[in-house]
Amino acid sequence: MALTETRGGSLVFAINGERFELPTVDPSTTLLEFLRTQTRFKSVKLGCGEGGCGACIVLLSKYDPEHDKVEDFTVSSCLTLLCNVSGCSITTSDGFGNSKDGFHSIHQRFTGFHASQCGFCTPGMCVSIFSALVNAEKTDRVDPPPGFSKVTVSEAEKAISGNLCRCTGYRSIADACKSFAADVDIEDLGLNSFWRKEDSKDIKINGLPLYNRSNEICTFPEFLKGEIRSAMSLDSKRYSWYCPVNIEELQELLKDHNFGNGTEMKIVVGNTGIGYYKEIEHYKGYIDLKYIPELSVIRMDTTGFDIGAAVTISKVIEALNRDNHGEFSSRGEMVFKKISNHMDKIASSFVRNTASVGGNLVMAQRKHFPSDIATILLAVDSMVEVISGPRCEKITLEEFLERPPLDFKSILLSIKIPNWESTRKVFQQGNTVLLFETYRATPRPLGNALPYLNAAFLAEVSPCDTSDGFLVNCCRLAFGAYGTNHAIRARAAEEFLTGKVLNVEVLYEAAKLVRASVVPEDGTSSPAYRSSLAVGFLFEFFNTFIDSTAETTDCLWGKSKSNMLAKALKLKDKENQFHYDKFPTLLSSGKQVIQSSTEYYPVGEPITKSLAVLQASGEAVYVDDIPSPLNCLYGAFIYSTKPFARVKSIKFKSKQQPNGVVDLITFKDIPEAGENVGSKTIFGTEPLFADDLTECAGQRLAIVVADTQKHADVAAKLAVIDYGVEDLEPPILSVEEAVRRSSFIEVPPFLYPEQGGDISKGMTEADHKIISAKIKLPSQYYFYMETQTALAVPDEDNCMVVYSSIQCPEFAHSVIAKCLGIPENNVRVITRRVGGGFGGKAIKSMPVATACALAAHKLHCPVRIYMNRKTDMIMAGGRHPMKITYSVGFKSDGKITALELEILIDAGMSADISPILPSNLVGALNKYDWGALAFDIKLCKTNHSSKSAMRGPGEVQGSYIAEAIIEHVASFLSLEADSVRHKNLHTYNSLSFFYKRAAGEAQEYTLPSIWDKVSKSSSFNQRTQKVKEFNRYNRWRKRGISRVPVVSEVLLRATPGKVSILSDGSVVVEVGGIELGQGLWTKVKQMAAFALGSIIGDGTEHLLHKVRVIQTDTLSLTQGGFTAGSTTSEASCEAVRLCCNVLVERLAPLKERLLVGSNSIKWETLIAQGYSQSVNFSVSSLYVPDMSSMRYLNYGAAVSEVEINLLTGQTTILQSDIIYDCGQSLNPAVDLGQIEGAFVQGVGFFMDEEYLTSSDGLVVADSTWTYKIPSLDTIPRQFNVEVWNSGHHKNRVLSSKASGEPPLLLAVSVHSATRAAIKAAREQILSWSSQEESDSIFQLDVPATMPVVKELCGLEIVERYLEFIGRN
Repeated sequence: MALTETRGGSLVFAINGERFELPTVDPSTTLLEFLRTQTRFKSVKLGCGEGGCGACIVLLSKYDPEHDKVEDFTVSSCLTLLCNVSGCSITTSDGFGNSKDGFHSIHQRFTGFHASQCGFCTPGMCVSIFSALVNAEKTDRVDPPPGFSKVTVSEAEKAISGNLCRCTGYRSIADACKSFAADVDIEDLGLNSFWRKEDSKDIKINGLPLYNRSNEICTFPEFLKGEIRSAMSLDSKRYSWYCPVNIEELQELLKDHNFGNGTEMKIVVGNTGIGYYKEIEHYKGYIDLKYIPELSVIRMDTTGFDIGAAVTISKVIEALNRDNHGEFSSRGEMVFKKISNHMDKIASSFVRNTASVGGNLVMAQRKHFPSDIATILLAVDSMVEVISGPRCEKITLEEFLERPPLDFKSILLSIKIPNWESTRKVFQQGNTVLLFETYRATPRPLGNALPYLNAAFLAEVSPCDTSDGFLVNCCRLAFGAYGTNHAIRARAAEEFLTGKVLNVEVLYEAAKLVRASVVPEDGTSSPAYRSSLAVGFLFEFFNTFIDSTAETTDCLWGKSKSNMLAKALKLKDKENQFHYDKFPTLLSSGKQVIQSSTEYYPVGEPITKSLAVLQASGEAVYVDDIPSPLNCLYGAFIYSTKPFARVKSIKFKSKQQPNGVVDLITFKDIPEAGENVGSKTIFGTEPLFADDLTECAGQRLAIVVADTQKHADVAAKLAVIDYGVEDLEPPILSVEEAVRRSSFIEVPPFLYPEQGGDISKGMTEADHKIISAKIKLPSQYYFYMETQTALAVPDEDNCMVVYSSIQCPEFAHSVIAKCLGIPENNVRVITRRVGGGFGGKAIKSMPVATACALAAHKLHCPVRIYMNRKTDMIMAGGRHPMKITYSVGFKSDGKITALELEILIDAGMSADISPILPSNLVGALNKYDWGALAFDIKLCKTNHSSKSAMRGPGEVQGSYIAEAIIEHVASFLSLEADSVRHKNLHTYNSLSFFYKRAAGEAQEYTLPSIWDKVSKSSSFNQRTQKVKEFNRYNRWRKRGISRVPVVSEVLLRATPGKVSILSDGSVVVEVGGIELGQGLWTKVKQMAAFALGSIIGDGTEHLLHKVRVIQTDTLSLTQGGFTAGSTTSEASCEAVRLCCNVLVERLAPLKERLLVGSNSIKWETLIAQGYSQSVNFSVSSLYVPDMSSMRYLNYGAAVSEVEINLLTGQTTILQSDIIYDCGQSLNPAVDLGQIEGAFVQGVGFFMDEEYLTSSDGLVVADSTWTYKIPSLDTIPRQFNVEVWNSGHHKNRVLSSKASGEPPLLLAVSVHSATRAAIKAAREQILSWSSQEESDSIFQLDVPATMPVVKELCGLEIVERYLEFIGRN
């Protein structure tokens, strides 16, 4: 179009102060793609590609030349199109601080507060808090004390509430961010390297790395301001990017381009919709609506707000929440502020900052997106303005939603949110009150999660003149996101309530009408729960007016002398609850108790994690950060969607080969001398690709290789597989079917655990028996922040170098050689660090590395893969699901005498590591004295993806089974579960019986001490009474508290190490263990400094800074084994100590000669002399643990208290207290982080994470939208951890014990506490009926999600209560 073409200019923007000008670019290119492939700034990570994790956040700054102001806000670079940043400035974590220019105090504080483990999420976290600091400085708040920001504690926490982390448990991250807030209580901040607990407040404040407000970086460079003042919109010919500046131009564009079904041109504002609706279409052009003034402004007058459709959600929140100085009545302002508060919980701030309110509504109308905005605006009679061709019309939002999907030539122009009072609909009686509330039931209170149901209610209520009640003059009841096409008004309930005096009978009938209106469509998850939520929200809205015992209004009611005055006060109290959904300022607080030791200094000191500051700035290099070599190609997996079928062919949807595709590699491309092998363990192999038969949905079929990762991913989505099932048996998709068809995986006899005691005798001795009770446990996805990735580079002489994010490079090395049919000395696998593993980067990383190597081998060029999150989730396998049947005998006092189990474990299509599960499971189960124990454990081979090791494999399930049995016995006997637990704790004798090889000496059994210690430190007994008191006086909220132990057996494995001293005295260390975020490198550095320091006495701290641990290279250090099982850190430390001891022996004679006539010698001098005398300064070792110490037990205990909402099923973890015995911790700060992180990951398994599959076994929980790991707002509000140094372990590695996996098992305390709260709720419900029998025996599923909790509390609890008070 001539008009826009003549205005065309170049795409100019800045990144970290550097100018970029692009003469042309593919308009579908995202900012993240550009940053990672075309710049040196690699701190921005790809975590999900959906705007759901925060790993890719950048600060985007826009300049307003008219007002000479810069606007700064965070955006998801994975969603933001590059053309959208024209004229903008981008700041990344390595932009506001780095190793060359100096680190920012944010990076330093993240390091000092031990807030980075694997580090993959850390740069995004840093950008989030940086944005909060930048924007706080623009406020007119008073200047804070030196070193602090104007940001508040609440703002600091909220800044990172949308960022996900799988390692840390969030508490340390929150502390690092809160340390910048002027209103922080410095005593509330947790363990850090800046001060000691006993230091004074002044010392603590001065110890923090200085935040210099006056020296903050400029987010928008001056050179770009000059260009903005004379800027032109983009040349539409060069960029296929159109920027109409008025409605007329937009209409011309719509008329000139054939939209058809909307795939020719795409209309964009923030492009955030692609996070939900994944696109594979290639658009010919884009139309950017942001430059049309009518679509980008907010107008406010006495009638309400007119909001342009292109206005971002964040701008709407800001406008609605602003004090409007009397423009509206308090009633009108109340409505707007509550709408604003609700919008503030939609998605995350970095999505809301670019997502438009109009785009959200159009997605709801056109694609049935489960929008919150549509629901809350529907309740206030909002209007919309739509233009279609020459026709412009204003219609109600309800009409808009009910129309057929908007065609692609129609545009939503604006949204009108009316000032309700100005519409003259409010009854003019002086005592009429306008009520408005919004609701959303969601797994995450602060957003970043779609709701099960959202609702908004508006009503006018006034005291009734003829009775002692309240009259509903009119009402609006809107519901959405419950599994329907769009938000609706519950018209039948509205009409019924209008004109009625509120009482029990009226609300009961209204509840029935609402339940009948809110009916999810077939296929919607938890349909009955969603309908129940609707009734619960209605009840919560009107309860105050029918229940004189409602807790919120008792005081007002009782103090009033006049009934009418009491009613008015009651109404006014309801009306003025502006801050209904406000959360406590501190989302997470806690105290940490550690014991450092100087015995082996610097081992035992809480030093900061090695290279954590580089992780924070984003300079730490992960596999995908390695620059692509020349002629590099990219791969993406094509996987099966059928569980058991013949693969006849693989083709692409389009007639032509998709853009950029170079080759499609299948099992047929494996060299003749090679084998179709993708992974191996001691139990067998798994094929790289399915050959003629696919054995599970999600199995690898091929890898498509293309010129870019985007082209490879798109091509993989376009693949069409032709399947055949003729003459094949049906797939095995359940463990029961596996048993029926005798489909099992063998467990080697040496791995099968021993039975314990005489089961018949134990059952005979029992006073009571529970027979054939059942438990079902699900799977869990790893959700490492860095997905599977590898880079293979062909080398000379038929060699292959592979960079892999893997926990066991040695095994990948062997598999690659076998697949390619080449000797192992032709292969080199290099791993520097892994962005989170949890077991998922062990076996499951091998086929990724092998597929890259195969493609590189065939195509004679480098090939890399970075798996997208969906494919990763579908292929991952995850934790082992299982079904358990148990029979238990016990005495009347709760002492268990016998336990018999039948366990069916779903191992999937191949063995993987599954044969270790029985031993691990029984080991964790044995934490209690069962008297006698018998079991039959079968590994079922099914047509599901092969399950693999996940943090605490088998142990998590075994520990849970033990607690479920204890709970069942307690319920059967009507005893407190805690007393039954205590009754069945081991004596040392019973411990030795159940853990024959690992019990150790009697003084090592510290669990009884820990059990008592955690009771005292958590005030368990007092809080138990307070919980009972709380439950007695709170009808709709119940609390539960639980104390659980952990006994976890671990195994040390042989581990190699290598230490070399260079000529300047610096030290290079190699170990077989991989740095996954668990602090392995840090502990190894400490050990090297300690062991070498013995030769020079007091210089160990000086030596610590001379030690560098380098990446693992399978040709440099062999026999690396697995980094798994929690013990690799200590084994690596011991391997390094062995090396250092040899070096010290070699240096000792030299030192004696040099010390003649002197009292000391410098390390550098000693080494220089050693070099001149040809001392061998390189030593390799293989630590092989002694049989007497290779197995040992870990002990700990936790107390957790939760509160459940009976109307929604939401569980809030109020407090968790953990004491964990680390023996003598090698690094208490690292171990503390492991304990917290493991516990929160366990909370995810027990409470949140649903790894769901289709009926064919294909994973459907395949995104951040459908799979919810814990976030900052779902961890314990008070999180107290003590790292206890018991020190009774002299035959261990410097008396240390493992910390990586056992603490995860303690998260079952949250599940048990939830069960206790549900039990209290069920007792209350029972009291409302005439029944007298107990209702305490029930099964609480894992995970105990909101629907699960709500169902056990009663899906019809509101109706039962109304019936109860109606009778009374």
